[in-house]
Order: sequence, then C-alpha cells, then structure tokens
Amino acid sequence: GYYTLLMLDEQLSISERTLTTWDENIRVLQALKRAGRTNEAAVLQARANRMRVESSTLTLRNQIAEQENAIRSLLLDPDADMARGSLREQSFPESLSAGIPIDLLSNRPDVREAEYRLQKSFYDINVARAAFYPSITLSGNAGWTTSSGSVGNPSSWIANALGSVVAPIFNRGTNKANLDIARARYEENLLDFQQKLLDAGMEVNNALIAWQTANGRLALDRKQIVALKGAVHNTRLLMRNTTTNYLEVLTAQQRLLEAELSEASDRFDVIRSVISLYHALGGGR
Repeated sequence: GYYTLLMLDEQLSISERTLTTWDENIRVLQALKRAGRTNEAAVLQARANRMRVESSTLTLRNQIAEQENAIRSLLLDPDADMARGSLREQSFPESLSAGIPIDLLSNRPDVREAEYRLQKSFYDINVARAAFYPSITLSGNAGWTTSSGSVGNPSSWIANALGSVVAPIFNRGTNKANLDIARARYEENLLDFQQKLLDAGMEVNNALIAWQTANGRLALDRKQIVALKGAVHNTRLLMRNTTTNYLEVLTAQQRLLEAELSEASDRFDVIRSVISLYHALGGGR
C-alpha cells in the first residue's frame, strides 16, 4: 500500500508538470494564431489535451486520498501522518537469485501447516495400529503391568484380553476401519502437502518472472522517454524554422506524458514483484 501511494505521487507530479507545459503550449499557439502561422483548431486541440491531463490529476488526487485512508485503516489510526518519501528514492535489489532452494518454502505458514498435518496423520496411523494390542506395559523389574496392577501370568492375560476385548471389536471391524481411515487421511494430507509445495513454487516462479518482465519494460520506458524528449525538442525547432504543424509537437508531448506515467507504473511493478517474492518465500531469505 505504501509503494502504491508513492507511485500515485509520482504520477501526480508528472501530470502537474505536464499541465504547466500545456499552459505554455496554449500561449505559444495563441501567439502563432495571431501571427497567422496556425489556426483555431490547433489551439482547441491543445486546450482539450490540457483538460484531459487536468481530469487525470483529479482522479489521481482521489486515488491518493483513498490509499492514504486505506493505510490509516491498517494502522488503526484515522489521524496518522502520511509524510513519505518518493518512488525514485526507494532502494530495492537490482538482481535476484535465479536458483532458489525449495526448502526455503518451509518458511511459509501454509506449507508448515500442511507439513504438521501430514506428521499428525502419520502418528494417527500408529495410534490406530496400537489399538489392536492389549493395554499392557513392560516395566523391567516390575514385570508386566496394566492400569490395574501387575500381571502374574502374561500369557493367560493376553489370551483373555484378546478374547474378551479385541475379538468383539474385530467382529464390528472398528479397529480396522479406524486404521483404514488413518491411512486414508495420511494419503490425503500427503497429497495436500505436495500440492502446497507446487503452489508455493509456482508463486515464487511467477514473482521472479514478474520482476524480470517489469525490469525489461522499465528499461524500454527509459529509452522511450529519452527518444520522445528528443522528438519534442526537434519538432519545436522544426516548427520555429519550417512550416511544420504544431500539432506534431502536441502529439510528441502527449506520448512523452504517457511514457513517463508508464515508467512510474513499471517501477512500482518492479517493487511489487520483489514484495510478492518475499511473501512467496514466507518472509524472504
């Protein structure tokens, strides 16, 4: 949420600078119109472009206010100060490890939860299997004992126990059913654990791909901005010294605004992908 706020701040700053540029453009076009070098259509086009940017700034201000309120809600403080830095000041890793050991996924709470369920179901099998045996304890010098005390003749006691306790239960299949259920739950939890690992691994890969893609777009954005700044400068020179239509300057400036807004968005996507990777690894590395 904080980095979303910084991205919106950056986009608002770009839009406000562009508004100043459009004001200058309108003044120049009005002067050119008086000199007979352009017409009313060019002036109206420039005013329309300015109003579109002004509308965008109003939308951005509204989004900023909503994001500030969302953060205040998370902080449980409706009066929290929203002083902050800028998007360009943020420092994030410029390279990420391409090979991430799968055991790092054990940091994730959902993977740990599935692992513990698997462990429990394994021990449940042992508990279910133990129910087949009489409740008797081997106690060294004390010999064979039960909850009722010492067993004088273990062989006879076991025979009686099997006859009086285990056999009736076997007739109903209860112990066997419990063992089958425990084994089935173990298989279910094993599959769930495997699925959690696959899902977690996919999230890690997706975050890495998103980071690589956003970085690629960001590099292209920067090259495009340099090219468009040159285009704006050159079309202005051409307009002053040739019959080049001023609409070409307006078009170049509009494309420059769009490229600068895209750069801010892609810089945020780089940050968001790093945060997503941190989450996917259950708290980073």
